[in-house]
Amino acid sequence: MSTYLTILGFNSAIPTVNSSPTAQFLEMEERHFLIDCGEGTQVQLRKAKARFSKINHIFISHLHGDHCFGLPGLVASFRLLGREMPLHIYGPKGIREMLETIFRITETHRGFEIVYHELKSKVPEKIFEDNKVEVFTIPLDHRIYCNGYLFREKPKERHLNMAEISKYPEIETCDYHNLKLGKDFVLSDGYVLKNEVLTMPPSKSVSYAFCSDTRYSEEIISMIENVDVLYHESTFLHELKEMADYTGHSTALEAARIARKANVRKLILGHFSNRYGDLSVFTDEAREVFPNTFLPKALEPVKISV
Repeated sequence: MSTYLTILGFNSAIPTVNSSPTAQFLEMEERHFLIDCGEGTQVQLRKAKARFSKINHIFISHLHGDHCFGLPGLVASFRLLGREMPLHIYGPKGIREMLETIFRITETHRGFEIVYHELKSKVPEKIFEDNKVEVFTIPLDHRIYCNGYLFREKPKERHLNMAEISKYPEIETCDYHNLKLGKDFVLSDGYVLKNEVLTMPPSKSVSYAFCSDTRYSEEIISMIENVDVLYHESTFLHELKEMADYTGHSTALEAARIARKANVRKLILGHFSNRYGDLSVFTDEAREVFPNTFLPKALEPVKISV
């Protein structure tokens, strides 16, 4: 299965006519993850033709409004759409109080369970895992407690070499699963057929790192090293580095330095200040350090591949 990232919004602070606050929709191994939920996210999800019922896990980086104000409305819409499946919400300590207070005051009644995973650790931790995907926090350096997230496919099954398998009638369809898991096959006479003869290497797993909002921090490099795609905020150009430091943000040049030092394959910039009309200045600055840098394209699915 392919992994696709759809950036729903990428501007900072205030929504504009042409852009929305931070929100992303990640499809990985048939899992559907929502990352941050700024104002208007559910409208952007509609435009992206994303199925609301598929979203079972929402990851919120921090509790500044441009990253979470769309969450109460989205949850309310889930109820109106008849949701019954539990919804898992990951975010800083306080996210439960924020949402439950809004639901209580507005008398928003839910027909499904919300499972809160409140985060407070300042060191990386694995917060989600199943048989296909695992998710880790990336502690960031912002004005308030903030995490990025690393999404990583687990190692995949090996591919069957049917040309070789067909030579051995003893190998039946029911044996294929063990072969894909890397196990050898023992014939009735005791002869061991090595797995590497009967199978071919698996497809490579992909990884995606989301880092917004944060000051320049080399501490994250070891966590995001060699990821296929990195989304890193670049609120300002480097000429405003002092303002970036003061407000807890990064510049395009700093994002590029992180990408280069972490040896990532592709960098996507985002979280731009509204002071900039022409966003190409961000890639101009970043590509001097990391050429494989791109601007986000709202609502356009991007395939993450190795």
